[in-house]
Amino acid sequence: MLTDKADKASAVADSTPKIDLVDADGVHLVQLRGDWVSHCVHLVDDRMRALEKTLAGREVSIDLSQLSRLDTAGAWLFERLRHRLEAANSIVHVQGARETWLPLINEVSNAVEHTLDLKPQRRPSFILAFLESIGRGVYSTLDDFKVAMHILGATIRGAQLKYGRGSGVPIPAVVSQMDRMGVGAIPIIVLMSTIVGAIIAQQGAFQLRNFGAEIFVVDLVGILVFRELGVLLTAIMIAGRSGSAITAEIGSMKMREETDALTVIGLNPVGVLVFPRLVALVIILPLLTIVADLAALIGAAAVSYFYSNISPEAFVSRLHDAVALNTYFAGLIKAPFMAMIIGILASVEGMKVGGSAESLGRRVTASVVKAIFVVIVVDGLFAMFYAAIDF
Repeated sequence: MLTDKADKASAVADSTPKIDLVDADGVHLVQLRGDWVSHCVHLVDDRMRALEKTLAGREVSIDLSQLSRLDTAGAWLFERLRHRLEAANSIVHVQGARETWLPLINEVSNAVEHTLDLKPQRRPSFILAFLESIGRGVYSTLDDFKVAMHILGATIRGAQLKYGRGSGVPIPAVVSQMDRMGVGAIPIIVLMSTIVGAIIAQQGAFQLRNFGAEIFVVDLVGILVFRELGVLLTAIMIAGRSGSAITAEIGSMKMREETDALTVIGLNPVGVLVFPRLVALVIILPLLTIVADLAALIGAAAVSYFYSNISPEAFVSRLHDAVALNTYFAGLIKAPFMAMIIGILASVEGMKVGGSAESLGRRVTASVVKAIFVVIVVDGLFAMFYAAIDF
């Protein structure tokens, strides 16, 4: 009985992974012995990591002839040692491997190379990094532009719900989107526009009072709201409220591969998902702009009455004289273009969502930021265009 226990203890000791380091004629010989398998290689992991630093820059030979068993975990340890020594300018030889182990060692070697990424990373200069970021941005913008033009072209052509079929407008889907993005946005649009109109009237009256021209605050509010602020603030609010929702909805469907499923069953994802939302935005944004203009004027009239003693009748009469019809249409004309921009950018970002929640969050943020930025730029371009044609 004692002899059997001694034999078992001796067998366990012989199978325990061991490392012998021998210096032979300037070559450091690393001899591996025992069973290098997953349940026991943790015993030599620290020693192997220490050898990575001790043998760096030297000629090393790894001898596998004394190994009794080898699996993926054991091959990973000595292949990690070999790759890190070679990255430290060491000359490494592997010898004594059995013929049956070579496929495993080759596969593990490739995996270690991709995982460790031991290629020296050179930090680019600030100028190169800056130019690289510009180049990446240009190519990314070009790709977004191509997708945007595809969506715009598909929208202009029509819904085309099915590939190879004629176009058709899905009225129920458009009405549903108008209710969600338009009717639901009225309270916040009214509140925001009323407050902004009241602030403009109060600040304008406060400054014009010094010149005895408080009545001209009506001209200021009317022209500013009708030409610029009404449509601009409405577009910014819709970009934050509805643009983010469009990106999140399309992006979540992209994550769950529902857009691919639509393609498989013969439906056009642009016609099913993008077209109704884009049409709804083009319809509701001019209507919301009218609501925003009225709310801003009501807020300005209330402040003018209580702060500057301008009666509502005088306010309306002065507004009628100060604001021409072209001033009103100058702002309203911008609304459909801004709606197209918001819808297309939101759809493009939604189509670019990857398979993670982090990607969805990044695309929603990018959608809102890009839409607001482009809307402001387009508003400035319209202002220059109107000035050039004296409109």
